[in-house]
Amino acid sequence: MTDGPETAAAQVATIDDLAKLLRTLRARAAGPSYRDIAARAGWSTGIIGAYLSGKTLPPAGRFDMLVRLLGATEQEIGPLRAARDRAEENRGGVRPDTGPRPVVRQLPGDVPAFTGRTEALATLDRLFQPASGHPTVVISAVSGAAGIGKTALALHWANRSMRSFPDGQLYVNLRGFDPGGRHLAPETALRGFLEALGVPATQTPTTREAQVNLYRSLLARKRVLVVLDNAASADQVRPLLPATPGCGALITSRDELRHLVAVVDAKPLILGLLSHPESVALLAARLGAGRVTAEPEAVDRIVTACARLPLALVVAAARAALAPQAPLAVLADELAATAGDRLDALDGGDPAADVRTVFSWSYRHLSPSAARLFRLLGLHPGADLTVAAAAALAAETITGVRPPLTELAGAGLIEEHRPGRYTWHDLLRAYATELAGAETAPQRADATGRILDHYLHTAHRAAMLLNPHRDPITPHPAADGVLPEQITDRDTAHGWLTREHANLRAAVDCAADTGMDRHAYQLAWTLTDFLHGRNDWAGEIATQQVALQAARRLDDPAGQARAHRYIGRANAHLGRHTEAMTWLETALKMHSELGADTSAARTHLNIGWVLDQQSRHADALHHTEQALRLFESRGHRIGVQYALNGISWYHGLLGDHGKALATGVAALAVARELDDRLAEACTLDSVGMAHHYLGQDERATACFTEALAMYRELGNRHLEADLRIRVGDHDALRGDAASARTQWESALVLLEALDHADAAKVRARLDDLA
Repeated sequence: MTDGPETAAAQVATIDDLAKLLRTLRARAAGPSYRDIAARAGWSTGIIGAYLSGKTLPPAGRFDMLVRLLGATEQEIGPLRAARDRAEENRGGVRPDTGPRPVVRQLPGDVPAFTGRTEALATLDRLFQPASGHPTVVISAVSGAAGIGKTALALHWANRSMRSFPDGQLYVNLRGFDPGGRHLAPETALRGFLEALGVPATQTPTTREAQVNLYRSLLARKRVLVVLDNAASADQVRPLLPATPGCGALITSRDELRHLVAVVDAKPLILGLLSHPESVALLAARLGAGRVTAEPEAVDRIVTACARLPLALVVAAARAALAPQAPLAVLADELAATAGDRLDALDGGDPAADVRTVFSWSYRHLSPSAARLFRLLGLHPGADLTVAAAAALAAETITGVRPPLTELAGAGLIEEHRPGRYTWHDLLRAYATELAGAETAPQRADATGRILDHYLHTAHRAAMLLNPHRDPITPHPAADGVLPEQITDRDTAHGWLTREHANLRAAVDCAADTGMDRHAYQLAWTLTDFLHGRNDWAGEIATQQVALQAARRLDDPAGQARAHRYIGRANAHLGRHTEAMTWLETALKMHSELGADTSAARTHLNIGWVLDQQSRHADALHHTEQALRLFESRGHRIGVQYALNGISWYHGLLGDHGKALATGVAALAVARELDDRLAEACTLDSVGMAHHYLGQDERATACFTEALAMYRELGNRHLEADLRIRVGDHDALRGDAASARTQWESALVLLEALDHADAAKVRARLDDLA
């Protein structure tokens, strides 16, 4: 920081002083506009103005993010934070981080019977101890060959070191070396971390930069360990790294991540094979010391056959554990007999890659049903699967698939990493994929079709429960015996989509890669509203791009038009208005040529919303009126309701409150006819505003009161808070300051619980009343 800003930071005593300092930083950064800052932060331009004008004190987490957006360096953060805290203390406020801090615990459980790696554990202890002298976040990159035990080491050390990170542990498997090549995107991991840290999905910023800034701000002043497992590259990891002292990042990867070591001073730790004594100790921990001690020669042969690779030793031990009465010499003989059958090296020259011997020995002892299921697992597109998905894959019933799943888990070939969910190491996945080649081409196609059917029909059911007013599609018929999972209500649907959305994304790609194009675009369709609700616009664009290509190959113009509309809508939410209009106008042309009036009408509504975001309210009204005519021509009642409510709102923005009231009342009648409580509440909100601007205070109050009751009934806290702000405004204009205060204070409680940006503007209103 230059002498001027540094001196100013030391002299800050009030919120006005702090705002002046923020304006100084903004000027130094060449004066980015409020709109630019808001777009990067994911906040409103109004709140940016409130922070920089001194009307509102930024909360601590937001302050860190704001000053970074204004160009502050890491060295400047400390003095700036001190200035902000001093301004708050002088105002008589309460430090937001003085209360109990939420603790997030995402670590999987410790590795059973972990042995060895004494030197590596000591190295990690030394790197992460508080007195290590590192001025910034400690980052350690654990690298080594596949199956070498990187994840086991990281999880064991992280579990035993919890006390060193009292504010919690974050964990994600980045799937960097998944045989399918589908790495977890950093944005997806960031959203998961933000949700774990208490940020509602609907409040997650839309851009990666804003997500990173918010994430790092939330970790500021905390001691949190971030475990990034199975990373593909430094680029995949970098956005997920914390940036403040006290936090740590522990990364595992087959890659040595040299760029990360060079750029962010990550401390490398390269794992090699276990020593012979460590290998024996691992077998003893899993089989019992007595059994291992009794047959030292057989144990030596097993260790040699497993190449001292931890994964191979674990699989071999699991096989031996299933035959507790059999001598270990039998296992050693079996391994020796199959020594010529080896898994091709996944890394050139890697001595740890000779593991097919171990895998094949376990595989050859499986029952026919378990062996077949293991082969078919190589065709599954995702990282894990449920019992129901396994049943679909194998053309079995739920009851029929449980025994082979249990057998595979007992043999160490799969792991039940969560109740009812199974996963497997990527070396085992590669082996299963190789074995799947033993199935005929029609058998492989049938199995792939069954698992895609399972995901499609379950996701379709979930999507329609999530939004029953969607224009439905007819899913591709499911194969005989494929049953969707039981999803009975909206909450169940949302929970299932949350758990399975990574598998569904992988299924979209798998369907396209295997020529099952109808599955590809229909699966993408099932994800749109879910991704929309998570603010995952980039994910929506990615899946719809796959859907668009699939629909083109099928020569399906309706599918192409839908994909254009969804891509346009997602671009609009990303603030890319020009791109959004290009996609939406193409969609409108295609829908119109097909005579798909309701789809064209929905596209008009989307275009109207984009125009509204650009303050082109008259143009927005024009498109919404066209949507209304199309919906009415098709008798599409919920579409009529949406259009009428939009028309009411745009008339209000244009100052024609009489028309706003008339169309709002018409929209209200349709909402009540359809018994759509949310639509009714939203329309009462619009009607109330029209009454308010027409000076009809009693009617406005009645509408607002009824809408508030409905929002509470529906549990929609954001819409309730949003309306309470406007009710407070209404009361303040009537001169009822006490009622306005009550409404704003209630709104503030709701918004603070949601960690919503609008809380700041409510605080500003309350300050103005003081």
